[in-house]
Amino acid sequence: MTSTELDLPVASRVAPVRWRLPGTGWQRLVSPLALLALWQLTGSLGLLPERLLAAPATVAATALDLVTSGTLPEAVLVSLGRVAAGFTVGAVAGVGFALVAGLSRLGEYAVDPPMQMLRALPLFGLIPLFILWFGIGETPKITLLALGVAFPLYLNTFAGVRGVDAKLGELGAVLRLGRGELVRHIVLPGALPQVLVGLRQSLGVGWLALIVAEQINADSGLGYMINTAREFLRTDVIVVGLLVYCALGLVTDSLVRVVERKALTWRRGLLG
Repeated sequence: MTSTELDLPVASRVAPVRWRLPGTGWQRLVSPLALLALWQLTGSLGLLPERLLAAPATVAATALDLVTSGTLPEAVLVSLGRVAAGFTVGAVAGVGFALVAGLSRLGEYAVDPPMQMLRALPLFGLIPLFILWFGIGETPKITLLALGVAFPLYLNTFAGVRGVDAKLGELGAVLRLGRGELVRHIVLPGALPQVLVGLRQSLGVGWLALIVAEQINADSGLGYMINTAREFLRTDVIVVGLLVYCALGLVTDSLVRVVERKALTWRRGLLG
């Protein structure tokens, strides 16, 4: 320590103390809880009329009534069945077309232009045509869901296939892998991260498409429950339905993230 440093006051040689809140994560709940309390307060004071938006306490009581009566569980099961059917069809189509377009130039010229054109079509605009073509049953709803799901998966899978390192293809040639083995052992694992991103996006779009699909003369499901509540100005039921949509979207996204962590453990090992 130099003589100049010794002449300085002790306080000037001590590093300043910086206070930090513990990183428990509970601080992130403060603003949502404050908004919830404000929502309840404005509803209780009559500043926010129930015909515009029901208070949280009313929404919670309505949700309990819908669950105990069996209305909400039945609607959720119907909507889940539609999403499962539409997602299965859309995922198979999206991934299948992406592989055809991504693995050959001829396939790209045949598949990619129609897919890009269809991708630009609004889902609402297709409803009248689907009713004319398929009637008002479950078929137009499933088709609409499948379209919403297919395009994010197609785009991400196509990008993943085309983004596989060319050196891996050269390695496959050195190992004398056949076309099928090259796709199975090199192309698909290399494209898997991008496919999983597309899977998460397609699930989000799928839930949005479900809301649109259940406007087509539905007599059951979450969309039907919300439409019926709208006619009777039941904002509490509408909010319950929307919250269920949000919860289902979060649950399905979390499931995909679990699959992503399991399927991509090899990449975490490579990245350290």
